[in-house]
Amino acid sequence: MSANHSEQHYDIIILGTGLGGLVCGYILSKNGFKVLLLEKNAQIGGCLQTFKRFGVKYDTGMHYIGSMLPGQILHRLFHYLNLLDDVKLSRLDENAYDVFSIAGKQYQYASGYEHFIDTLAQQFPNHRHDLREYTRRLQAIADASPLYNLRKVEENVFIEADYIKTSINDFIASVTADPTLQDVLAGNLPLYAGVKDKTPTYIHALINNFYIQSAWRIIGGSDCIARSLADSIRRFGGEIRTRSEACRILCDEHKATGVELTTGEVIEADSIISNFHPQATIDIIDSHLIRKAYRDRIHGLENTISNFTVYIKFKENSTPYLNYNYYYYEHDDVWKANDRKPGDPLRSYLFMHQCAQDNQQWAQSAEMIGYMRFDEVQQWADTKVGHRGEAYREFKERTAEHYLDVLERSFPGIRACIEDYETSSPLTYRDYTATRFGSMYGIIRDKNFPTQTLVSQRTKIPNLFMTGQNINSHGIPGVTIGAALTCAEFLGLNKIIDEIENNNS
Repeated sequence: MSANHSEQHYDIIILGTGLGGLVCGYILSKNGFKVLLLEKNAQIGGCLQTFKRFGVKYDTGMHYIGSMLPGQILHRLFHYLNLLDDVKLSRLDENAYDVFSIAGKQYQYASGYEHFIDTLAQQFPNHRHDLREYTRRLQAIADASPLYNLRKVEENVFIEADYIKTSINDFIASVTADPTLQDVLAGNLPLYAGVKDKTPTYIHALINNFYIQSAWRIIGGSDCIARSLADSIRRFGGEIRTRSEACRILCDEHKATGVELTTGEVIEADSIISNFHPQATIDIIDSHLIRKAYRDRIHGLENTISNFTVYIKFKENSTPYLNYNYYYYEHDDVWKANDRKPGDPLRSYLFMHQCAQDNQQWAQSAEMIGYMRFDEVQQWADTKVGHRGEAYREFKERTAEHYLDVLERSFPGIRACIEDYETSSPLTYRDYTATRFGSMYGIIRDKNFPTQTLVSQRTKIPNLFMTGQNINSHGIPGVTIGAALTCAEFLGLNKIIDEIENNNS
């Protein structure tokens, strides 16, 4: 079938409408670029997507956010992105926004650095100095990232090299010798699927600095972020097309020239930004401009583990709303959570109630998330959503019942409060968010191979760029700042920093 050429030519085509793609679309269309965003699914948003079951809305990837008090980094970024009016928030418990059950004992993270120190010092009275040193160094690492401080720079630097070359566990061990406190300080590692002796310090530090400042749930689901950004992009003259899957990035001898859709339509552009996984991006490029060594490096990158999630609906007024996130580890050494093998019993999970309104008294719904490797669902890898067969349905039901049995140990009586539940597996996550093997956070950054596993927004094609959770860092601050770095290729980083600062003045 011959390709059908579109009559329109764009300054920039953005492939994918995850947070990175939408933020790039916002910044560039705001600055006068003629932008087209292409999304293969019916719903935009990537990990911002939500879905409804049993009359309840569930988040798929963005479960809680931080640093949203005035003056804090995400508040400043949201202000610039015109999100504050559209995104309604409920603050998590300032005395215990995260609760950790480790080997039968509970610990709490409190909001604000002094409160964080004081709260943990009640259980670690001989380690107050360690806690103060830990928080001091967290803040120093965040301060070392120019974009986290919106500080003007001479070059587009994301983070200093020293923080890429040290593992999280070594960093934590350098501030305290107490093994239990080490576990507690690493307790929220499901937020980045940390791997012992691999994951670099900066990922842990930026995430914990982000949440310790203040922690919040999004009322009514994270899709409000995607909708708001899309509305702004359209107001700025940008276009967004859903059910439009790019199957090829087209190139001439020197650069990318456009994209071809699965329908055969060809759309031309001066530049392209891919919000796809880097491996998926190079898979749709057939050009000498991408050399074999680069392809091999990108394809050789290891991805973070996936997950199995149980989406719970509670009976009406049966379950008091928990205004904190609950991390469970059956044993000590929280790093073992990532070692779970197919068929192993569940020994760690993250449990969160969802927020439907501010000052909520009763929980309507919750999500229970546990690590699961893609190997466990490999036998159904070539099937499609809704057509995976009875064996897959039985596998999901059996797994969910095991999860709920484990949950009952921490919350006795909770099973009797559950009206219904839905599940998702690594296959679900792969198919709806287009992450490699259903990976929760994309490529594993490895302190042992810092240059090879830190993927730049630049590619080997001069007018093809990348954005999203695989570039620099993941999570809502990492992806937003990474998108700013991608847009800096067109605008200059200091111009974007000026825009953010002037918008917040």
